[in-house]
Amino acid sequence: MQSSQGVLECPVCGTAEVHKALMAPAVGKKSNQKVAVSAGHPEQKALREAMNKLRNKVMSEAEYVGDRFAEEARKIHHEESESRGIYGEATADEVKSLTDEGVDFLPLPAAPEDHN
Repeated sequence: MQSSQGVLECPVCGTAEVHKALMAPAVGKKSNQKVAVSAGHPEQKALREAMNKLRNKVMSEAEYVGDRFAEEARKIHHEESESRGIYGEATADEVKSLTDEGVDFLPLPAAPEDHN
């Protein structure tokens, strides 16, 4: 109905040629949430390359702190440790706690080939 009224628009390219597609939801366990990305999007290759470039840059320039990520991020935030780039792993509870405390961080994009 919205499509026939001309009120739908693709947020990426602006086209009004928007159609409903049959999709299987990516439902993960609470401890292993997954996010679905459209495999058919025309800019998928460029997006994947950009994500890999960002991931490689972070991994080559930042310090890997493993499962101590939340602890180290908190120390940096409270200026108890030197300010530096870090990356590592955190549980869902640790991520929520860091967010609630106002600690700035971003998830490191996983490469699709990491899941094969």
